Amino acid sequence: MSVTDVQSKADTVDWEAVADLPPSAKLVAKVLEYNDRLTQSQLAEETMLPPRTVRYALTRLEEVDAVDSRFSFTDARKRVYALAE
Repeated sequence: MSVTDVQSKADTVDWEAVADLPPSAKLVAKVLEYNDRLTQSQLAEETMLPPRTVRYALTRLEEVDAVDSRFSFTDARKRVYALAE
């Protein structure tokens, strides 16, 4: 991913809304900024946060419409998360 791709993604997210969230939510948002799509387990691995904390962070990010989620095509039991467009 190039620097311009990361900058264009950063422009689409309302970072002011994210600034009021807990540090774990900010970290998850930053990791999603540099990775297109990740599952909860991949986010837990990348951030080195416990899975429960990642779930809480994703819930808070969804409340401010900073992330989108959809079902994984490879495993319908999992959801894939990405920054909101």
